[in-house]
Amino acid sequence: MNQAENKALMMGNEAIARGLVENGCSVATAYPGTPSSEILSSVAMYRRQLGIDMHTQWAVNEKIAFEIAYAGSQAGLRTAVSMKQVGLNVASDPLMSAAYMGCVGGFIIISADDPGPHSSQTEQDSRMLAVMAKIPVLDPDSPGQAKAMVGMAYDLSETFKTPVMLRPTTRVCHSRQDVQPGDIPVSTRQPDFKKDPLRWAATPKFRYQLHLELEAKLADIARQTATAPLLRNPQAGGRQAVVASGVAAAYTAEALNDLGLWERLPFYQVLQPFPLHTDFMKQLLANHDDVLILEESTGIIEMQLADHRRVKGKLNHVVPRVGELLPEKVERLLADFTGQAVTIPELPPAPGRRPTLCAGCPHRASFFAIKKAAPRGIYTSDIGCYTLGLNLEAVDTVLCMGAAISQAAGFYHAYRNAEKRPDVVATIGDSTFFHAGLPALIDAVNHNVRFVLVILDNRTTAMTGSQPTPATGTGVSGEALVKVDMETLIKGCGVEFLEVGDPYDLANFTAMVKKAVAFSRSHGPAVVIARHPCIIDLSRQGKGTDPVRVTVNDDCDGCGYCLQHFECPALVAVDDGARTAVDPLICTGCGVCLNVCPKGAIVADR
Repeated sequence: MNQAENKALMMGNEAIARGLVENGCSVATAYPGTPSSEILSSVAMYRRQLGIDMHTQWAVNEKIAFEIAYAGSQAGLRTAVSMKQVGLNVASDPLMSAAYMGCVGGFIIISADDPGPHSSQTEQDSRMLAVMAKIPVLDPDSPGQAKAMVGMAYDLSETFKTPVMLRPTTRVCHSRQDVQPGDIPVSTRQPDFKKDPLRWAATPKFRYQLHLELEAKLADIARQTATAPLLRNPQAGGRQAVVASGVAAAYTAEALNDLGLWERLPFYQVLQPFPLHTDFMKQLLANHDDVLILEESTGIIEMQLADHRRVKGKLNHVVPRVGELLPEKVERLLADFTGQAVTIPELPPAPGRRPTLCAGCPHRASFFAIKKAAPRGIYTSDIGCYTLGLNLEAVDTVLCMGAAISQAAGFYHAYRNAEKRPDVVATIGDSTFFHAGLPALIDAVNHNVRFVLVILDNRTTAMTGSQPTPATGTGVSGEALVKVDMETLIKGCGVEFLEVGDPYDLANFTAMVKKAVAFSRSHGPAVVIARHPCIIDLSRQGKGTDPVRVTVNDDCDGCGYCLQHFECPALVAVDDGARTAVDPLICTGCGVCLNVCPKGAIVADR
C-alpha cells in the first residue's frame, strides 16, 4: 500500500497518530486527557480511511489501557498506549513491572505533558517516571519530529526489548506543521506469544535478575548513535554552550538567530533526555566551561550532568522551575547567559475570563439542587467540567480521579463522633466514575459511609472532547459495543438507595437529592444519578429539545442572587447592576433558571 502524498498540515497529535500507523502499530489504546486526546481518535480515523487491520480502544482508565497494549507487545505486535501526564500516575504500577520484563514487539508509551499547566492538576514531568521506571524517553520539539520519533522509538524498543516513552508537551501536541506523510506498510506480523514464566510471571528472585538486565540495557542505550544529541550549529565554537530538548529546543534555535548567536554559541539538541548519552556528557564537559540547559518541566538533563559549577539550569535557579519556557523567556535566558544587552518586549497579560460551566449545562442545575438539599454540607468533587462547580460554592475539594468518593468517606470518618455531623455530598462524572470511582464506592459501602454520591451523567467524557464511556455503547470509531448498565453496577456494589433524575426538572430533582440526604444520615450511602446529555454534545449531533424563551420582568431589583448562585453565562447584569437580563445569543433555552429567582422575576417569554 503506497500512501505517499504531498505534505499535509497536521496537529502534533495527528502527526504522532500518523507515525503509529506508518510504523505498523497493531494495537493502540488510550484514556482521554488533554493534551493527548486526539492521538487515539486520529489513529482510529486513519484506520477507517486506509482500511488498516488494527485494534483501537478507549479503555476505562490508563492502567487498563496500558495493560491491554502491553499484552499485544508480549505477543510480538507493535503497540502503543497514550495518555496525559497525570494519567501516567494511574498506569505507573504496570509501567514499573513492564520495564523489568521488557517487551517483544515494539511498545511505546506516549505521555503528553502540560507545562503551564493549561488543563491539568500538576506540571509534573513524565520523564521523571521514565527515570524511575528505567526506560528510555524521547522528547520531540515539533509535530514533524514527533512523527519521526515514533519510528525511532519502535526501533529502540525492539532492539533492546524495552518499553520506550515518547513525551510530547502541549505546544507540540496542539501546534500544527506541514508534515510529509509516508507509506503505510502491509503488516505481516502475526501474534505469537511465547510462554516464558521466568520472565512474564517472574517471582522476586527472578525480578532481581531482570533488574540487572535492565541496567545493562540502559548502559547500552546510552551509547546508541541513533538517538545521540545533535550539534545543530557545528560552525560555532567557544567555551560556552546551550543544551535544550523538547519544544524548548525549537524556541532556542529561533532565539539564537534573533540574537545573532547562531554562528558562535554551540547549540546541542537532546533527543533522548534519559538515559543521557555517556559520550555526550563527557565531551560536553570537556569542551565547555559554561553550559545553559533549557528543558521543560524538570531538570532531567541537568541532573545527569551533575556538575553544578559549570552547568546552569533549574537546579541552581537560573532557569525558572515553574511554568512554560515560552519563546520570550528562552530569549531572555540566552541574552543573560551570553551578556547580551537586548530589550525583549514583554507581552502584557491577556485579560482573563472567569471559567464557568456552559450555558445550559445540566451540571449547574445539579449543583443548585445539592446546595438546596444540603446547605451546610461538605462537597467533595472530582476531575472534569464539573470542577467548575467551585464557582457555585458547590465544590470544596478536588484531588484526583475518583477521590471525590474516598474523600467523602474520609470526611465522614473524621466527623462521625462529632456532635453535629455535616452532610457530605460527593459529585463525580460518569466517565470518572467508571475510571476510578467504582472501587471507592465499594469501599464506602463496605464501611457504611453515610454520604450522598451524585453521579453527573451527561453520557460522554465532555471535558476532553466527548469521548464515549462504557455506558455509551460505542467505541472510538463509533462502532457498537456492549453497554455497561450503571444502575446495575451500583446496585451490585450493595447500595440500597439509588434514584435517577433529570436535573433540568429542578424541583423534582432537588426533592430527590433531599430524600437521598435524609436516607444517608441514618442508613448509609445513597446514590443519585443526575442524567441529562451534555448540551455541547447534543449540539454537535444536531439534536436538542424545544428551547424555552426566557426573559426578566420588572420585578427584578438587581439583587444578583441568580448571578451569584446560578452563574449562567446567559444571565447578565445590566443598567450598572440595577437589574438582570437574558443574553439571547448565549441562552440555550434550557429553562432551568425559571426556578432560580426568589422573587419570580425570571419568567417564560410567551
